[in-house]
Amino acid sequence: MAKSSSSSTTVPRTTWLGRGRHLGPEPERDVRRNLLALKAARVIDDFLDLDPVEAARSTDLFPRDESADPGPSARRLFEARWRVTGDVTVRAQLTTYEPESRRSDNESEVAWVLAAEAERAWEASWPSPATVFWPDSDRVAWDHDRVRGGRLRTANYLPKDDGELRRLLRDCTRQSWFIHVVVHEAMTPDALGRRPVTAFLPPSLRHRVIEHRATPEQALIADFAMKRELGVGLPRGGAVVLPLTPETPGYDAERFTVGDVFLDGTEPTELLEKISEFASLPRPLATDAEQALTRLRQGWHLLTPDEELVHARAMVTRYAEALKAMTASCDLYREAAESAHAALAEAGSGNTPRTPAPAAAEQDTSPLKALTKTLALFRRPDR
Repeated sequence: MAKSSSSSTTVPRTTWLGRGRHLGPEPERDVRRNLLALKAARVIDDFLDLDPVEAARSTDLFPRDESADPGPSARRLFEARWRVTGDVTVRAQLTTYEPESRRSDNESEVAWVLAAEAERAWEASWPSPATVFWPDSDRVAWDHDRVRGGRLRTANYLPKDDGELRRLLRDCTRQSWFIHVVVHEAMTPDALGRRPVTAFLPPSLRHRVIEHRATPEQALIADFAMKRELGVGLPRGGAVVLPLTPETPGYDAERFTVGDVFLDGTEPTELLEKISEFASLPRPLATDAEQALTRLRQGWHLLTPDEELVHARAMVTRYAEALKAMTASCDLYREAAESAHAALAEAGSGNTPRTPAPAAAEQDTSPLKALTKTLALFRRPDR
């Protein structure tokens, strides 16, 4: 997969984008089972399970953007279509990839990229596209971030080592597609307090946010590391939404910092509002995220009957235009060939076309001069 870098565009408000790692033994089987169950329950309209190479070949016979191809490391391509709020159609693609490296201790690790787009602006209350493809179960480890040390649906404790902590902060803000929040525990919480605050978020936002926890004794080291690396502080017993690199327009550290978060199992309303506000800001579209969105739009296969009819008519029109262009080219080629044959025949018979001569030359009708001029036309130049 491509490395993360930002393009000049922002993430469209109609889209939902996610990227992570599955650490289980058979990720594609987990996806198939979930899609089959949701289709049987009529939660989704339909889905496709495709080989990436065959899917790329079958899209169209005409040239298209190369970024629409999933790449040589793609393992499987899944498409699903469903409706929200009654009549708004959502289309989504999940592509599984071989990992970029084998540094992981888990040899069965598989990377994945998910791109979904709705017919209008995305709403946080809609179902999460992640749980359309992946089962929403703690027993299926699909929810690990590309950045190691971050996982959705849980509270991730910060590393004790200062160097590891700084690397994690840099990677979360530069490489991850998710929103990252750091919460400091003023005191060691009970079981209710250890529950991740992201569990209170609406469905579509819940799987876009990764929560990190700093233990009570990490207050100073976490605050110092964050100020040095990111320019934001961590209040004792509070929380902060981390910035992105490059920085999101409209981000201000104080604006997205909460002074007190009570980890007692109650809903942290102020922090949830800050996360939702941050999620609504224009966000730079990473280059690899832009490629995933291009694949969704240009490499879509799961058509409705009406879409298939429109697609077939468009293909007929394109074939007709191509055939017309080929016919015109053949006609031009035939005309050129006929002209060449006529010129060769005329040259072989010695009847070469003459250019109008001056009046004085017209009076000289010597056969010898005429033959000399004819031969001069075909004489090879000296080299």
